[in-house]
Amino acid sequence: MSSYTSEYPSGLSFDPAYKEFFEDFYATSDTPDAHEKYTTFFTEDATLVMASKEVKGRDQILALRKAMWEKVSSRRHVAEKIFPFGENSNEVMLRGTVRYGLKAGGESGLEWGAYARLRKVDGEVKFEFYQVYLDTAAQSK
Repeated sequence: MSSYTSEYPSGLSFDPAYKEFFEDFYATSDTPDAHEKYTTFFTEDATLVMASKEVKGRDQILALRKAMWEKVSSRRHVAEKIFPFGENSNEVMLRGTVRYGLKAGGESGLEWGAYARLRKVDGEVKFEFYQVYLDTAAQSK
């Protein structure tokens, strides 16, 4: 079992490809030099909203991804629970935590929530929309 395995509601079918997608995505998200690979988890025209910053398309997602690593040396996401909007839904809500190792020294962390809408493109799962809700002020504490 992956260290990125999440908990799902019991008795609700959820596509195993979606589960694997989230495990692979958060593992890649926590890999410092995987900027290009990170963008492959999104459709070409995907929208990514990270707190108050919204970007569209892989080029803008790549720029945001690089900016997210400017002040951190490490990160560890835990997507604790993923809640599909019904049987095998391509829409989910997520609840998790993230810990950061800071380049200036020390650690930081916070809780987050997210909404994701997935689409299969040529058999591969991708985000077509992903919005992360977090308190950015909590990072500076």
